[in-house]
Amino acid sequence: MQDETRLVVAGRHPEKNEGVVNPPVYHASTILYPTVAAMEEMAKARLSGERRTYYGRSGTSTTRAFEDIVTELEGGYRTALLPSGLAAISIALLGVLKQGDHLLMVDSVYGPSRRFCDNMLPRMGVETTYYDPAIGAGITELMRDNTAAVFTEAPGSLTFEMQDIPAIAAAAKARGAVVLMDNTWATPYFFKPLDHGVDISIQAGTKYYSGHSDIMLGTVTTTEEHWPAIQSAFDLLGQAVGPDDVYLAQRGIRTLAVRLRQHFQSGLDIARWLAARPEVEAVMHPALEGSAGHDLWQRDFKGASGLFSIRLKPCPKAALAAFLDDLELFGMGYSWGGYESLAVPARLAGLRTATEWPHEGPLVRLHIGLESVEDLKDDLAAGFDRLNKAL
Repeated sequence: MQDETRLVVAGRHPEKNEGVVNPPVYHASTILYPTVAAMEEMAKARLSGERRTYYGRSGTSTTRAFEDIVTELEGGYRTALLPSGLAAISIALLGVLKQGDHLLMVDSVYGPSRRFCDNMLPRMGVETTYYDPAIGAGITELMRDNTAAVFTEAPGSLTFEMQDIPAIAAAAKARGAVVLMDNTWATPYFFKPLDHGVDISIQAGTKYYSGHSDIMLGTVTTTEEHWPAIQSAFDLLGQAVGPDDVYLAQRGIRTLAVRLRQHFQSGLDIARWLAARPEVEAVMHPALEGSAGHDLWQRDFKGASGLFSIRLKPCPKAALAAFLDDLELFGMGYSWGGYESLAVPARLAGLRTATEWPHEGPLVRLHIGLESVEDLKDDLAAGFDRLNKAL
């Protein structure tokens, strides 16, 4: 079965729901049992790892429907749903780390992930070392006897460096470390981490799974070997996602393939157009010919999303503001993955420790939505005109 078909049929059981196409929404906290024996049987089933509805926090058939879609798309064993992408990252790390462990974290990681490593993990007695995203198999040199996990993200947040995931995974697993990946940019539709040696795949479902900028959600999908650790962390920390958000996510993911192909095509079209603009010093888009990491993207990925950054030539802050402030189609706001285009200035101060960012020009992260590409180009061109007038 192809992924396009999986996205449409997985997790759906109309025959169990009076023919209703979409899985219904169950709002629940208390679950009633007819007898003491039934309660005891449920407790045993829960302890054995069965997916059963015993209390609202454990989820209902609404939750399991979406878990099934993600698990099938990822090619994994089981999936946990979390209230946000950051919650998914945090739960995954807490599940595989313990006091005295050492974590290797990519230096280009999502900013909130770095803050979690710098502020929460030290309280647990876990040390984090940041590494160059281009390290590849050389990560072996950073491994210690107590290195328990290696965290990857490709491409890197804001600066879009690609990583050689298979090489890093092979080196890490040879030393007994668990490999995790934040794969929100590509989603498992364009890149399947578990097929490339990763043990735990993480998604901010807030982004492309939703597709409509109206929910918060995270997913953690694992191999069978690593599921018990994630399930334990999930249960102990009492994480739960509201059924309405889960419903919106499963409705959004049905069109993931169609939307992502459009984001990919439109994003690459605009990236090529920007690369020819005199105001642009560099376009950081792994799928763009000539960009850093393009060879790794071409080897491992089946497509790209609509998210990338551009580095402008040095200009005053006022000129950057003139470029961004009056864009009509590009909104200025955090998150991405929805149908709308976004443009935000990116600041790298305090976000690099293993590598240096030597460039002076301002960085702007773009998300290319589902609007007409020509209209988006006109909007950006008008912004560049304002920038040039402000110089």
